[in-house]
Amino acid sequence: MSEESTTPDLVECVQRIVDATNARDFDAVMSFCAPDAVVVATGMSTSFEGVAAIRGFIEDWIGSYDQLAFEVQDIVDLGAGVVLAVNRLRGRLAGGSGEVRLRGGWIYEWADARIVRLTLYLDPDEARAAAERLAEQQG
Repeated sequence: MSEESTTPDLVECVQRIVDATNARDFDAVMSFCAPDAVVVATGMSTSFEGVAAIRGFIEDWIGSYDQLAFEVQDIVDLGAGVVLAVNRLRGRLAGGSGEVRLRGGWIYEWADARIVRLTLYLDPDEARAAAERLAEQQG
């Protein structure tokens, strides 16, 4: 009898979060978060603590766009519960006519199959360096 792993594929989980975000399925997005999770937006020098605050941040951010799509360019499981996703955002702000394009790196920190911390970087290279340091420290 083969023994199947009960450890979730974190790369697959991150892709499912991106897909749910694009579908504006906030319940699905939040189902991946620990109750005391934290989101840190480095470009805004702010953080959001707990599921309600995180959900409010995500709904406000995404709700400010008439059109918005995230495209994952790369997802890497660095071990020790650290996953780096490099994303490209393309959208149109509500009432606007021009297209917004951003590229960033997001560091997901996982424990017990839930996100405990998500750090958003505007610079993917900065995110990659920080994620590699974090995985090394936690590993």
